[in-house]
Amino acid sequence: MVATSSERSATVVAEIGVNHNGSLGLAKDLIVLAHEAGADYAKFQTFRADALASKSAPLAAYQKASARGASQREMLSQLELTERDFLDLQVFSNEVGIGFLTTAHDMESAIFVLKMELDFVKIPSGDITNLPFLELVARQSSPILLSTGMAELAEVRSAINVLTNSGFPISKITVLQCTTEYPAPIENANLRAMVAMGEELGVGFGYSDHTLGTISALAAVAMGAQVVEKHITSDRALPGPDHRASLEPAEFAEMVSGIRTIELALGSEKKGVQLSEFKNRELVRKSIVAKRNIKAGDVFTGDLLGVMRPGIGISPMEWHAVIGTRAVRDYRQDEPIEVL
Repeated sequence: MVATSSERSATVVAEIGVNHNGSLGLAKDLIVLAHEAGADYAKFQTFRADALASKSAPLAAYQKASARGASQREMLSQLELTERDFLDLQVFSNEVGIGFLTTAHDMESAIFVLKMELDFVKIPSGDITNLPFLELVARQSSPILLSTGMAELAEVRSAINVLTNSGFPISKITVLQCTTEYPAPIENANLRAMVAMGEELGVGFGYSDHTLGTISALAAVAMGAQVVEKHITSDRALPGPDHRASLEPAEFAEMVSGIRTIELALGSEKKGVQLSEFKNRELVRKSIVAKRNIKAGDVFTGDLLGVMRPGIGISPMEWHAVIGTRAVRDYRQDEPIEVL
């Protein structure tokens, strides 16, 4: 599990994915931009096009609108980076000062990625029903991020059962609520399912956001997301399948700033007086006071007493204990009452 307390910062993953458009140089530029925007990790996607999609796999509607190629395999082949490229990007990320992640999308790529011993292993939404893939991932020890796009709760549970039955500890699994559409309609974000999955399945939870803008990501953090993943691009107008559903660097930085501000506002689960409140407590709270002039020996009644600021005298919570006792001295109107 990535986090266990509302006091802990959410992990922010800048999903570069394939927004490098097959260019190692652009991939490195995006790593720098992700770091400058405040992300904790820059994440890519590792795959071999001929192992990921069959020759007949058609393009999705969103891919047809913005990607090159007549089929998924043709499109994906233009977005591949080599294993050497990914090792280079891992070293480059370390030099820049940002964590490096990449998601494997086929078995051969998964074997390579697992050897990289990254901080997290991401299971993409498309592999949540891929039994051999799940069993392979379960044999390693890094925490798992399980993306749940297009899945029913029963399918998420089944995937977790495969992982845990293979010996992987449930305490190291975080499910990510995800809507697999680019961009995803905000009314399909379904953030309550994120929390419900975590509670129902006994795992950590987070959010992989494909909606436009930052509202859903910020709301997810306010609801307790321990991981937030969001696509980043240098330019939304670039050709490629994911650019339109991505944030440009200034927008990503604004999202990270918003996340960190929300975390400050969330505070802790302990209710208590905040440091900024102490100076106001006596001024705003109230004391039992003389409503009019009172003589020594008078019996305190509701007609003689009132409640007013400041709270430097007897608390109004002691009202019933004061009523019926006698004044031990004279009191002027509005003067706080003392009971000896």
